[in-house]
Amino acid sequence: MKLSVIIPAYNEQERLPATLRDAYAWLQANFDDSFEIVVVDDGSVDATSAKVRELAADMPELRLLQQPHNRGKGAAVRRGMLESVGTVRLFMDADHATHISEVVKVMPAIDGGADVVVASRQHPDSDIAQHQSWLREHMGQGFNLLMRGMVGLDMPDTQCGFKAFTAVAADAVFSRQKLDGFSFDVEALFLAQALGLNMVEIPVRWVNEPNSRVRILVDPMKMFADLIRIRRLHRADSAIRRR
Repeated sequence: MKLSVIIPAYNEQERLPATLRDAYAWLQANFDDSFEIVVVDDGSVDATSAKVRELAADMPELRLLQQPHNRGKGAAVRRGMLESVGTVRLFMDADHATHISEVVKVMPAIDGGADVVVASRQHPDSDIAQHQSWLREHMGQGFNLLMRGMVGLDMPDTQCGFKAFTAVAADAVFSRQKLDGFSFDVEALFLAQALGLNMVEIPVRWVNEPNSRVRILVDPMKMFADLIRIRRLHRADSAIRRR
């Protein structure tokens, strides 16, 4: 199995089927049968799981993992990363803001020695087809400044929902990763850095999905609290690279 694509989903009965059909068709054309799509339903209360099961009848490479209750995107991605079987494991968002075809930039980076490949909307060669609102963009920039100061990751964009790990890197990072919410990206990259993994940023084409799951007042406060937790949770992991 060459590629595992993990898609976390919570109440995505409307958007997910189109994403799965589009992604599956592209992967079939470009990876033959050397791929799997793993949808992790994070305790949805709508028909998300039922929609995935319907599609899986005609998509043998599609499988469903169900969380018993809603825990958060971080928990869903963690489970998908640890239970998938690809030699390369990529997670992407259910809204397909970054199209699966951007994986053509991932594979050369992996072949070139990258352990972790991070899509960055701030890369000078990225194509942002539709921007977020002024408020969301500036909130994201503010969070990135805080993240750099508090966590020490020198990355302009940690929150783009398109990241790939080799199987070895995925097991090393996500067996340690603990946060269940939106800051899991920062935690995963912090761990990758602490473990001395080779991280490469790539440009992507990205289209803003206006129906974002990030709550503009509540979630930034939670993400700030998570930044404080990351270093406390991973003091031992931070010492790994220094030894």
